[in-house]
Amino acid sequence: MRKVVITGIGAVTPLGNDIVSTWDNIIRQRSGIRQITKFDAAALPSRIAGELKDFVPAVFLPAKDILRLDPFVHYAAAAALMAGEDAGLICQESGVRSQELNPPSPPFAKGGGNTEHLSVDSQLDSAGIVIGSSRGGITSIEKALERHLLAGKPFSPYLMSASTINMAAAYMSMSLGIKGPALGISTACASGSNAIGEAFRMIQHGDIDIAFAGGAEAPVCRLAVGGYGASGALSGRNDEPAKASRPFDRDRDGFIVAEGACVLVLEELHHAVKRDAVIYAEVAGYGTSSDAFHQTRPDSAGEAAAISKALKDAHVRPDEVNYINAHGTSTPLGDAAEARAIEQVFGASIAQVRVSSCKSMLGHMLGAAGALEAAITALSIKRGIMTPTINLENPDPAFGLHFATSMISGDINIAISNSFGFGGINAVLVLRQCNRN
Repeated sequence: MRKVVITGIGAVTPLGNDIVSTWDNIIRQRSGIRQITKFDAAALPSRIAGELKDFVPAVFLPAKDILRLDPFVHYAAAAALMAGEDAGLICQESGVRSQELNPPSPPFAKGGGNTEHLSVDSQLDSAGIVIGSSRGGITSIEKALERHLLAGKPFSPYLMSASTINMAAAYMSMSLGIKGPALGISTACASGSNAIGEAFRMIQHGDIDIAFAGGAEAPVCRLAVGGYGASGALSGRNDEPAKASRPFDRDRDGFIVAEGACVLVLEELHHAVKRDAVIYAEVAGYGTSSDAFHQTRPDSAGEAAAISKALKDAHVRPDEVNYINAHGTSTPLGDAAEARAIEQVFGASIAQVRVSSCKSMLGHMLGAAGALEAAITALSIKRGIMTPTINLENPDPAFGLHFATSMISGDINIAISNSFGFGGINAVLVLRQCNRN
């Protein structure tokens, strides 16, 4: 079976408009959670979110596409273009390709309309793209309804295309000339990880050599925040937003909605080595399962099945794993189910594994969360750093896990990244250090 590696990363998150600043803020234990500014949330039970800051879509998209497309497509486009640039597959015609992670002055930082002046590697003609999203164009749908019902405005002819979940992948296939598979995946909060996993399998089986894979989400709107709040899933810790997301803490009370996107460039190993690409990590295994249990309540048996399948796919024993990037949403039921699943799979070997959750700082980026967490896991492996879980002041005594509450330096050979979504959809990725041979 062919080996698959990660050669590019692009992201826009509540902690930064590229992967460099996002990573730096994570290892500095900073929170991206603030009071909601995108709409008046005063009447909602949860009034905090992880919003992007100073994101300028004109750096990545032409003006007409900004108007016609939902913000989740804007975020996906930005992340995909930065990932392609990072991988050395995309640059401005006047720019210089770089093998470094987000060079200090990347071409996309120099001004708007850059997508009209791209130099795209011809190898992308037969590549694939798989982008996951849970809510797709929910922001555009909300705005269209408000304009129609409150002001009598007609619906835009672009509303349906702007908001459909597959548009992120379709738009980037058109922008980059990608003529291979272009898929939109929606498996709730597992979407980003499922997207990476399915792209991994396509490369592994020889269908394609390169794939852009990840997730995008723009859910900071009244409809999404109000809806999740009504379900009881969100934190009500509105007066201290930076402390609201507290995965695995005894006092956790729900997750925080967040927006953004992350896209990885996946590549067949020999293809990457032949062009001397930087390699962050190998995607070694993928497991997915369904709880077949409840619409919103998780089941640890289903989650454990996905973890076990991923480890089996990677030919990895539980006692070989060094680090787990947990789904860790900060919900009472979700964290408990995940802890039980990890304990069930790892048994006595759990004592040597460290666990952390990026959502303590980022909030929950829904369909983009798994993609970003896979990227952070890859960087953890590449740089030998386990990222922390903040706000874990009183670890729940019911859990027998060993948490990283501060940055830990050390060799990470094998790590897993968990993603579990509403409907009981589970996706787990196994990443490892890459042997270029």
